[in-house]
Amino acid sequence: MLPQSQSAVVPIVAVIDEDAAVCSSLKFALELDGFAVRAYHSAAEFLRAGDHGSCHCLIIDQNMSALSGMELIANLRQRNIFTPAILVTGRPNATLNARAASAAIPIVEKPFLGNALVDRIREACQGHVG
Repeated sequence: MLPQSQSAVVPIVAVIDEDAAVCSSLKFALELDGFAVRAYHSAAEFLRAGDHGSCHCLIIDQNMSALSGMELIANLRQRNIFTPAILVTGRPNATLNARAASAAIPIVEKPFLGNALVDRIREACQGHVG
C-alpha cells in the first residue's frame, strides 16, 4: 500500500478520433495539462484494445465512419462500460444535442476554445480518480 502522499492517480484519458492529426494534437495538449493519454484512431481500435476499465474519461469524436461517437457510447453501455464520455464534434445539431443530453453525455464543439475540453475532462474525472 502506498503512503497517502504517493497515492495520487494521474487521470487516464482515451481519445478516439479517426483524424490522426487531431489525435496527436489532443494527446500532446492533454499530456501538458497533466493527463495520461491513450489515442485510438477508430472505434474498432478502441474496442479491440480491451483496456476500457483503466480509463477515467473518454473523448470521442461524433463523426467517425464505422460507428458514430454516440453509437460507440451506446455499444460501451451495452457492455456495462460506464466510463464518463465527452462527445466532440464540429457539426452539432438539435438532434445530436437532444440524444447526448438524454444520455447525459456532454458535447464540446470543435474547434476547441479556451479550456472548455479540459474543464469537461476534469469534471468527468471527479469522483473517478483518487
